[in-house]
Order: sequence, then C-alpha cells, then structure tokens
Amino acid sequence: MPSSARRCSKRLPAEQRGDEPRIFVLIGPGGAGKGTLAAELVARVPSLWLSRSWTTREARPGERERGAYVFVDRAVFEEAVAQGRFFEWAEFLDYLMGTPVPEPPAGSDVLLEIDVQGAEQVLARRPDATVILLLPPSPEVQAQRLAARGDDEEHIRRRVELGRSEVVRGAKIAAHTVVNDDLSQALAELTAIVERTRTAAPAPRTRRNPDGPRPPHAHGPTN
Repeated sequence: MPSSARRCSKRLPAEQRGDEPRIFVLIGPGGAGKGTLAAELVARVPSLWLSRSWTTREARPGERERGAYVFVDRAVFEEAVAQGRFFEWAEFLDYLMGTPVPEPPAGSDVLLEIDVQGAEQVLARRPDATVILLLPPSPEVQAQRLAARGDDEEHIRRRVELGRSEVVRGAKIAAHTVVNDDLSQALAELTAIVERTRTAAPAPRTRRNPDGPRPPHAHGPTN
C-alpha cells in the first residue's frame, strides 16, 4: 500500500448519515488501474464496501487468489439473470460480466468497479450514484500496463482502441475524472471525492435517462 494510503479519520458513512448507502462507480478503460485503486480505496476509507463482479471468462493469473471476481459458468450466470439478481450486466464478445444487486454490510457505502456500459445501467436505477472516470496518463502507458498483466498484442491493440470510445462515453456520465499517473496521488484524489460526497447533501433521485438503461449488448472486452 502506498505510504500516503493511511486510513482516513474523517467519515460520514451511511450509518452516521442515517440514510441509504451512497454508490460510487469507478469506470475507465482497461489499463487505467481500476482494480488496484479500488482495492486501495476500500482499504483506506472506512465503511466503504467493494462489490465483486461476476464473470464467465477465464481467470487471469492471480485473479482467483486476489478475489478480484466471482468466476462462474454461463449457466449459473444466466440463471442469476433470470432471477433478477444483477444490478447491471452485459455480454462482452464471448463472455458475460455483471454486478449483483449490492448487499453491503450495515452502515457501509458501496463501490462498484465496472465498465461504462454498466455505469449507464446503474445511473438509470440510481441517478444519485457518483461516477468517477479513471484514466491512464497516455495510450502508451495504457498499453504497457496491459502488457505487464500478460495480455497479448492483439488484445492490447483492441483494448487501446476501445479505450478511446470508452473515455468519450464515460466523460458524458462521470461527475469526476482522475488521471492515474501516480498511484498515491490518484488514491488521494479518489479519497477526497468520497469524503466530499459523503459530507454533501444527497443528490436528488431524478432519472438522468428517461428511457431507462440501455439493454445489454455485445461489446468489447472489459478490464
């Protein structure tokens, strides 16, 4: 954990505000560092609970050990969809990704680490959610990070290309943008956003998209 990532003393989680949990949504292109910063943020900020997404894709090295996702087969995932257990979900080429309806510990706020399409669905259900767009400092750094985690050249090319449209789409719904050039600095900015949002008056629950969430559809790979 970065040296600056000490736990915060200032806090107004749901239990102290006496209202329902706030929802923070972290989005961004693959290679932005969402997974790393999401884990660091919940370790630093009290009463912030990270919801684990479900996926039918194969696990990358180390993902099962880190508990990054819940890995299930397609039949299990589709049954959960039929039961209405997802807050948002979509199909990405040959696999499915989704966020279960959040069930945080009592008094905790919720952090979702998802893609742009999922964030649009979340906002249709919870217009008061706070969306944060996380960016890599450049496409070159993005490609280096994807290579470092073991992605092949073709996957990297597709992710960088897709990332351009993800950034444009994400900027339209994000309340905040953070560039992850330095992990400690990005973590400090994310922490400040959570603190300010917790102490502010709740946002009105007005629908941002009167047509509702976009239906899940084929899209590029995520994360």
